Amino acid sequence: MKILLFGKNGQVGWELQRSLAPLGELIALDRHSTDLCGDLANLTGISATVRQVRPDVIVNAAAYTAVDKAESDAAMAHLVNAEAPGALAEAASVVGAWLVHYSTDYVFDGSGSQPWRESDPTGPLNVYGRTKLEGEQRIAAQCAQHLILRTSWVYAARGGNFAKTMLRLARERERLSVINDQFGAPTGADLLADLTAHMVRSALSGAAGDLAGIYHAAAAGETSWHGYARFVIDFASKSGLGLKASPATVDPVPTTAFPTPATRPHNSRLNTAKLQASFGLQLPAWQQGVARMLAEII
Repeated sequence: MKILLFGKNGQVGWELQRSLAPLGELIALDRHSTDLCGDLANLTGISATVRQVRPDVIVNAAAYTAVDKAESDAAMAHLVNAEAPGALAEAASVVGAWLVHYSTDYVFDGSGSQPWRESDPTGPLNVYGRTKLEGEQRIAAQCAQHLILRTSWVYAARGGNFAKTMLRLARERERLSVINDQFGAPTGADLLADLTAHMVRSALSGAAGDLAGIYHAAAAGETSWHGYARFVIDFASKSGLGLKASPATVDPVPTTAFPTPATRPHNSRLNTAKLQASFGLQLPAWQQGVARMLAEII
């Protein structure tokens, strides 16, 4: 098997280099790659890369993820999140490859409190969400052999993340204010990468029939950003890290306390029953992955 990976140095892409390597020959690119084009802003270039490599599987872990910047940079967000996935899907169809792509809970409007199912109506609230939704639609229209994984609140030990920010602030301040009316499940890049490897192997084997489609992929359980912050600070305190703040001094505040250019959804819960049933996989509790990540960085 030959696998072509775009976005190799992002949080998910870095983990994918590990998880996909045992499946076959892995060609991993980013936007700075020279021998082959890995820049999603270059539609002609990435299409030519697919035709030259002729992979069995394309995994697109690259995206425009600056949610607030996208509000004023809509053309670039659209190019990378909508047009580029469409170009990859068209090229994948030509060479007969599967296309794996990552999307987001931001395709929904964040209403209610029930976890979103794949079949629920979409209604993105911001430019980022709209461009990601269009990327999904272009893939579905151009390439029958696709796996689209919608996820939420992605973190990794490598690079910046919410937990690291909370730890830094907890060292500097005695009290913190964290949003308590947005709900989701912190999901590790390592978990997404491992899920992807299992799903790719199952999809290509064809043993379970046609597995193409959209799947929700997130850790089990739910929390708010406030609950997430308290968990992080409690774990760090019990691990002996010297902090000025404690879980008790993390104050809950509404989303309105921190205005941002892009509107955030309140409900980012994702129902993962379809993924678990289709692929025979179990998704661990969010606390398990976050604790493992914290043990690595503390």
